[in-house]
Amino acid sequence: MSDSTFPQTTLVGHVLIAMPGMDDPRFAGSVVYICDHTSEGAMGLILNKPTKKVTFKGLLEHLEIEPLKPVESLPMYYGGPVEQGRGFVLHSGDYAGNDSTLQVSDSVGMTATRDILEDIALGVGPRSMVMAMGYAGWSPGQLEAEISMNGWLTVEADSALVFDTPSDDKRSVALDMLGIDPRLLSVVGGQA
Repeated sequence: MSDSTFPQTTLVGHVLIAMPGMDDPRFAGSVVYICDHTSEGAMGLILNKPTKKVTFKGLLEHLEIEPLKPVESLPMYYGGPVEQGRGFVLHSGDYAGNDSTLQVSDSVGMTATRDILEDIALGVGPRSMVMAMGYAGWSPGQLEAEISMNGWLTVEADSALVFDTPSDDKRSVALDMLGIDPRLLSVVGGQA
């Protein structure tokens, strides 16, 4: 994709809010935090779809990571349809793993290596986190096309939305940040 078709502003640190007419059932009702967005494409994690397929305790057992003390039940999320067997941890900026941490913003990082799970098990991980299996990915120009076809709304995210808002409320809180009443959203979109 040429640089002339790439948007001047990146969506890194924003959330995508699926519109009611989202055709892809994997993304229906989703709130997706964008971790990376370049001319090469985009990558994000769905924040509001907890999964029961994997538990944090089960993940540690599978990876043979021995926690320092019994681990609390941390929620796991369906992060998206790509690489569902791989874990991603979206976390507060107080944690910076080795070179493997992608610093998304001052307050949010993303780490997808075993190190962060070991640190969490030892009690020295990030203060706040969202753990996801899989991610959402878009090829060059795909996300921009979906946005122009009214598939997504976007809003800059804050750490309260990402880490402190219950998953069932993330969509309504994100829409509220835009000043939009969810009852007024239409399945049919238009373009000005």
